[in-house]
Amino acid sequence: MKNAIITRRRFLRDSAAACGTSLFIIPQLVSLAGPEPVKEENRLVRFGVMTDVHKDVIHDADHRLEVFINRMTQWRPDFVIQMGDFCIPVPENQAFLEIWKRFDGPRHHVLGNHDMDGGGKHRPDRAYAFTPEETMAFWGMKKRYYSFDVQGVHFTVLDGNEKGPGQTGYYRFVLGEQAEWLRQDLAATPFPTVVFIHQSLEREDGGVANQVSIRAILEQPKLNNGEGKVIACFSGHHHRDYVRRIRGILYPQINSMSYHWLGGDFLHDSYGPEIAKKHPDLQYTAPYKDALYALVTLDRKRGFLQIEGVKSEFVGPSPWELGASREKLDAATLTPNLSDWKMPI
Repeated sequence: MKNAIITRRRFLRDSAAACGTSLFIIPQLVSLAGPEPVKEENRLVRFGVMTDVHKDVIHDADHRLEVFINRMTQWRPDFVIQMGDFCIPVPENQAFLEIWKRFDGPRHHVLGNHDMDGGGKHRPDRAYAFTPEETMAFWGMKKRYYSFDVQGVHFTVLDGNEKGPGQTGYYRFVLGEQAEWLRQDLAATPFPTVVFIHQSLEREDGGVANQVSIRAILEQPKLNNGEGKVIACFSGHHHRDYVRRIRGILYPQINSMSYHWLGGDFLHDSYGPEIAKKHPDLQYTAPYKDALYALVTLDRKRGFLQIEGVKSEFVGPSPWELGASREKLDAATLTPNLSDWKMPI
């Protein structure tokens, strides 16, 4: 079976064939036996997820975060998580962080590569301005990698920002001590597991550099019924919208809350000269009009993972209107949306 990226169009097409495909919609099962005692494995686990808001790039990051927190306060998930490229640890970002703290349930962080850099200035090989420990202290994050349990599901958070041998630019490895911790963490839990990491474990262009060896760790542990222990691995970083399945594990790519980065070949002004002057890095982006985020439901009894996303549109010209190649930029996954999915587990 090929490890194909599943876009929304392909997902619907592949749903018609249950054999030989990587994803299909599972029908909801209806019980005729009446109410059952509530068991750990029968409960829904729900969480809110967002990533790549880039407070230090986009001008309206506070509003975008506020939209997410207000929606989560209404929805009341078991926890919320942001998957990196959140904000650097400087005093002027304190008000932004206070918005995050308005959610009165459990809140979790994942470290992104831009959370330690110089504040969003366009310097391709910039040195890190802050240590992970400084950013973690500012956020109130206790460990770079850690795990927690919610109603019979295990959640593991990884740090993809470790430096590999001779590496320059942004670090993107999961090495030695952390890799061994991951192996032990997965071996110790009796529960099905969901993993979070900023950089993808399945994209070669900027994903975790030693992703093959880390995926192998995720693929090994089994539940008592012999099925794989890891259900899904969520990531951000790439500002894309798709889900991929590799060797039984789902890899949802959660789109940026704010924009897609286009770089210097497509400079343009989406918000007008006043905002552009104060936020010069916006000229390198194709911003999304609305904040993108997802509500995720894990239903172990019925056997599915559901992602409910937000649809938006580009502010100003789209990448294609600027002359970008649909083929080179993979237009199917470069969208101003975070799509809806319902996937068997």
